[in-house]
Amino acid sequence: MWGFGVESIEAYCRDAAEIAHCFFVIEGYPLNATITQHDQDAIHSLASYRTLQPEELQARIEAVRSELGDSLLILGHHYQQDEVIAHTDLRGDSYKLSEMAAASRTCRTIVFCGVHFMAETADILANRPEKLAQRDGQRVTVLLPDMAAGCSMADMAAIKQVEEAWEDMSEVIDTDRVIPVTYINSAASLKAFCGRHGGIVCTSSNARAVMEWAYERGDRVFFFPDQHLGRNTALGMGISENEMPVWDPYALELGGNTEAGLGKQ
Repeated sequence: MWGFGVESIEAYCRDAAEIAHCFFVIEGYPLNATITQHDQDAIHSLASYRTLQPEELQARIEAVRSELGDSLLILGHHYQQDEVIAHTDLRGDSYKLSEMAAASRTCRTIVFCGVHFMAETADILANRPEKLAQRDGQRVTVLLPDMAAGCSMADMAAIKQVEEAWEDMSEVIDTDRVIPVTYINSAASLKAFCGRHGGIVCTSSNARAVMEWAYERGDRVFFFPDQHLGRNTALGMGISENEMPVWDPYALELGGNTEAGLGKQ
């Protein structure tokens, strides 16, 4: 995981007061896109913040927090630096932070001091249909201070690779009987893929329960991006390794498998 400094929080706390929309792929924009509408009465200008001393940055952050009040929640993942955590309202792991933020009735802007999949998860939970109904359709804006902050685990499976694997598998086996499962450390596009194909998202603590759920609905599980979590969970359920072909997205044919091999698994 990558972290970021207190300077980035200041910039995005300021943006929370100034920017009408700054969003992720969930709203149909690429991860590095913003739609901005700057307020003429912005609390701080952005131009000079990179040259400021930590004490002044801290004061600017607190000024924005005071201005926005309980409409702003700053979430800090456990991995963040102490100087970042000092300014957060909530601290914890990624899913728990998203749950707590989504439960707030006053929050209208979330600044997630974490990585991209965490911010996407917060957006998904905070803007579920029932949450939007409670706010008369008003969305919670989710800001990620560093758009390059990524997770190596989440990056192990790209949506294009997963879709191509699914298409190739469908030529060999009946994918109507395959249940896709993605680990929560994955992009929103992969979670959406699972939703479209009758699948589900799991955490490390509920992986077995999710796998059991999947086998009640299909004959096979397509698990990504963490092969080790999938394999170890399956082994604990009595499934042998020779029943678990691994799909290599860089192999030219069937992820490095054979039709016969996939057909008999």
